[in-house]
Amino acid sequence: MFVTMMMTDQMLDLPPPLSGEVAMMHHMIGGDASQQVILVQVNPGETFTIRTEDGALQCIQGPAEVPMMSPNGSIPPIHVPPGYVSQVLEDNTGVRRVVVTPHSECYPPSYSPALSPSHHIHPQYLTHPHFIPASHTSYYPPVSPGDVPPQFYRLPPIYPEEIIPLYNVSTFMGHEEYCKPPPKKLKQPMERPALSQVTSPVSSNYKTTVPCTTTANGYGKNHTSPGGGGGGGGTSPGSKRADRRARGSPKHTDVESQDHDVDVRRVQAVPSGMEKPQVSKVQSRSALVSWAAAHLPGSSGRGLQGEAAPPTCNYELQLTDKGRDGKYKVVYSGEELQYALTDLRPATDYHVRVSAVSNSVKVPCSDARAFTTHCGPPDTPLPPRLTNRTKSSLTLQWKPPADNGSKITSYRLELNEGKKNSVFRDCYVGPQRHCKVGKLCPAVGYTFRLAALNDKGSSGFSTEVVFYTSGSLPQTSLPPMLVLAGPSWVTLEWTRPNSCSPEEVVTYILEMQDENKGLEFQAVYSGVELNRKVEPLRRNTQYRFRLITCNGEWRSAPSSLLVCKTTPDRPGPPMNPAVNTITYHSFCVTWEPPQDDGGSGDLTYVLEISEGDSEADRQWSTLYRGPERKHLCKDLKPATRYSLRLSCVTTGGQSQCSDVLSACTLNPPPGRCQPPRIVGNAKHKELSVQWDGSLCGEEQEGVEFSLEMCAMEEDGSEPIEAYRGSETECTVGNLLPGTTYRFRVRAANKAGFGPYSESVEISTAAGPPGQCSPPNINVTSHSCAFVTWESKESSGIDISEYRLDWGRDLDSLELLYSGTETQFQISNLEASTEYCCRLQAVNHAGAGPYSDLATCRTPAAVPDVVSGFRLLDHPPTTDDSESFFPSTCLALTWDEPRCNGAEIISYSICMEDTIITIKNTTSHVIRDLLPDSEYSLQIRAENEMGPGPFGQTLTVRTRPLPPSPPRLECAAVGPQTLKLRWGFGNRSPLTDDTTYVLQMEDKNQRFVVVYRGPSHTFKLQRLSESSRYSFRIQAVSEAGEGPFSQTYSFGTIKSLPPTLKAPRVSQLEGNACEVTWESVQPMRGDRISYVLQVRGGRESEYKQVYKGEETSFQLFGLQWNTDYRLRVFACRRCTDTHQELCGAFSPSAHFTPQRSDATLTVEADVTRVPMGRSLTDEQFASLIVFGVASLSVLIAFLLQLLI
Repeated sequence: MFVTMMMTDQMLDLPPPLSGEVAMMHHMIGGDASQQVILVQVNPGETFTIRTEDGALQCIQGPAEVPMMSPNGSIPPIHVPPGYVSQVLEDNTGVRRVVVTPHSECYPPSYSPALSPSHHIHPQYLTHPHFIPASHTSYYPPVSPGDVPPQFYRLPPIYPEEIIPLYNVSTFMGHEEYCKPPPKKLKQPMERPALSQVTSPVSSNYKTTVPCTTTANGYGKNHTSPGGGGGGGGTSPGSKRADRRARGSPKHTDVESQDHDVDVRRVQAVPSGMEKPQVSKVQSRSALVSWAAAHLPGSSGRGLQGEAAPPTCNYELQLTDKGRDGKYKVVYSGEELQYALTDLRPATDYHVRVSAVSNSVKVPCSDARAFTTHCGPPDTPLPPRLTNRTKSSLTLQWKPPADNGSKITSYRLELNEGKKNSVFRDCYVGPQRHCKVGKLCPAVGYTFRLAALNDKGSSGFSTEVVFYTSGSLPQTSLPPMLVLAGPSWVTLEWTRPNSCSPEEVVTYILEMQDENKGLEFQAVYSGVELNRKVEPLRRNTQYRFRLITCNGEWRSAPSSLLVCKTTPDRPGPPMNPAVNTITYHSFCVTWEPPQDDGGSGDLTYVLEISEGDSEADRQWSTLYRGPERKHLCKDLKPATRYSLRLSCVTTGGQSQCSDVLSACTLNPPPGRCQPPRIVGNAKHKELSVQWDGSLCGEEQEGVEFSLEMCAMEEDGSEPIEAYRGSETECTVGNLLPGTTYRFRVRAANKAGFGPYSESVEISTAAGPPGQCSPPNINVTSHSCAFVTWESKESSGIDISEYRLDWGRDLDSLELLYSGTETQFQISNLEASTEYCCRLQAVNHAGAGPYSDLATCRTPAAVPDVVSGFRLLDHPPTTDDSESFFPSTCLALTWDEPRCNGAEIISYSICMEDTIITIKNTTSHVIRDLLPDSEYSLQIRAENEMGPGPFGQTLTVRTRPLPPSPPRLECAAVGPQTLKLRWGFGNRSPLTDDTTYVLQMEDKNQRFVVVYRGPSHTFKLQRLSESSRYSFRIQAVSEAGEGPFSQTYSFGTIKSLPPTLKAPRVSQLEGNACEVTWESVQPMRGDRISYVLQVRGGRESEYKQVYKGEETSFQLFGLQWNTDYRLRVFACRRCTDTHQELCGAFSPSAHFTPQRSDATLTVEADVTRVPMGRSLTDEQFASLIVFGVASLSVLIAFLLQLLI
């Protein structure tokens, strides 16, 4: 069992246990800086028992690792069984462990027995079977901080009174059982609750077991007894295990004694806390830190088995500049007791502390010691920057560096003029952070550096910086010069401009233009050298270079261009040489261009040949030299082997030779054959020919014959092969009749062809003429051509006639000439027209085939006469219609004539002595003419060949001026009608054929035609009452359409109420009656009222008895048996004008009161004038209206006749 102690400054983050294995305790580990965490490591087969706060015992079975917390950093008492010891171990990570193991068990080399183990245990537990030592106690190394076991058991933060380790719990209890408490009736000094058995899987961190040669309880360590005790079950716990050994083992030997001496454990010293370190020799950037050695309690003690080795300590020095609680950094680790700190910042507060590590056990850090470094010289400043410059001065400015605790008193600015052997000199010393340096040379670079000074000293100088004064622009540089060129490089040089002084630093920029990458110049060099080797470049490529000169401020214009070209490279050998077409005396060699032509496209190939195949006997001779990629090697020996090789030559040099190629000529061909002879009778188109074999009479297999022929009449004609095969007889067809042919034959085998036989002349029989040559056409003009042809004297018979077919294409060819002449003139052709012809010869044997077509094209000519020249009433295009007036304009059109091969450019119109030229169009409008005038016009077309002839004369006449618009008046106005009239009192003469166009403006403010005709009046109906309408009028005659008049505005009046029907009268009781009439709807929002009039007895006038909006009225006080007449009319009250418009009277109703109680209903009386009686008022009024209307119509008719 191990009890591990570990310092912690924060909450220990432990993972939760696996579900269903170990219950989590209800207390958590605190995070106090003065607390320590103790890890109790329980080995496999062991049980760890601890008392909780409530007095219960918690039993934990190994393997497991239990974290516990100590409030004061002390280790709790560990109660161990007899024969076991506890010891304190500390590893290199500062973790202390309390290990409880059997006294005779082996220890690892890194651990030693504890000095003062606790062996106290309560008496009541001495006889507990759990305290019996295990027969197999294994040691497991401590768990490292990074390897956390699978389960942690979180126990209360306060230690119980005691910790009791139990061994071999699994021997006496099952894996899932719990420890039962003792009976409650037993009185024991200390009652304990039931023990709980907790199981945990074996941690992966326990890997190996340290071997041990000693035995315990009479058994070796590697022997496992299921009984847990073996023969040692009845032995007293206080007996010594050192005297026991395994059963059957020999007694202790010398080797066992030696192993026992080596395995003796030693107590390891644990250092105590460190004191504060001391700081001395503090400077601005260094300090010396020393500390006292750590106190090792076990340094002078003695172990259980011998004297302990002198302990060693390593010290870690930690430093921070972030305050006492800042993050510390380890600056030293070693065994020395002092360390010199360097590279510190001046005037800075630091804190330092020290800790010790002894045998992997780390001592807590000491308290921090504070110290402050002294002030020092300033830091090195940044280089100055330029704020202004002239030709003779430079203005510089800089920023202050860190003063390191002492205020900067001044700055030192030094200057180097850049001349030979020049050094830095002071140009300014003072507290200002800017300086103007004068008396400088123009266009010269000066080097500056800066240093800062305070009471502690001077800082280092800043980085050197170069500034240039202003100066004149250098002159244009001379172009670079080519020194040497290679396949991938060129060497250029240039000269320094004369205008630059020797003191000026001149920089040269060399730019190059590569046409394959674009037209822009790219910089390939920038520096002060006067030459440059430019690479890599492409071979045999042209480049352009230019030079730019720069000083500190200005940049010259680019120089003129230098055009140079890289040289070609050496080409590679030709590729894929091959030999083909091998004969007994020749063969053909072919090859392909090399993969790399060296950048030069002009290749010259060299073919070398040597007789024989042995390398020692080869004598190479040049057989061919030229640009072709094949060569026929002639005049070679039959059946001889030759060696060939190839190379190519360019301006870049000669390539290596290709691989040697071997070729062997064939055996010689057969000998000469017998001359051929005709078989049978000759025909006019075919001949049968036969021949014999070679003269030597050789009979060889695989021999074939080649028969060639040529016509005797054709001078210089090449022979053609008519037959090839193994037979000695053939029929030759497709011959010309009456023609003599020359035949010869030769034999061939695998070696090639033999010599030709003697030639034999054989003639075919006579036949129809052969095909004539195409005739020659000579076009003399656009309408005439002269055709000639050659006489065909073949086929063995004279030609009797020639036939010439002529036409525009093959389908339209017609016989144009038949005769013996060899020429013919054709006339009446069309200009710019394609024509073709063919010729046929005829003899007594028949007609020969037609010749090939001969074509020609007549030249272009001037256009034909323009036809269809005529006058239009209106212009053909809408663009000319707006400004077209027939009185002053003439619209002309015509048909396009034939252009005769050349596009018509323009037309010319001749009008008396004036020529009007217009573009290529078939219409034109002539303007600004006199009205009612006559003109004579002619027109012609013109193209590239010239103007054509004028056509017939066209006589035209302009129209007179159109009439002026008449004055528009309103003759009558009604609610829904307007009667308009015009033409009365018009000063301009208006003829009877004048047509008037009356237009009215609609709702969309557009004028629409409402009347077109010769009348002078027009009545518009179905208008809206009390509305304004706009009108305009236009007069149209034969002269054309006149202008529109001004806009006239007329309005309708409001309509009267309609005439009502006769009222209805109903008699009431007594001498009273009720009169009712029909109602009228309101008219456009105007209210309607009614007026009732009554005339009774012999009264001559009607009297108004009622006026209102009701449709009924009662009359009282009527006289009995008296005739009454009643009538009613409606009145319209206009809301806008406050005018009252009254309608016509309704027909009168007749009513006579009767002395009876019954109510009489009197219907409307339709008044009829009886014969012999006088007219009523209504009849008299109607008669007057009819007379007035008749008189009006008569007067209107008379006026119409007068106008």
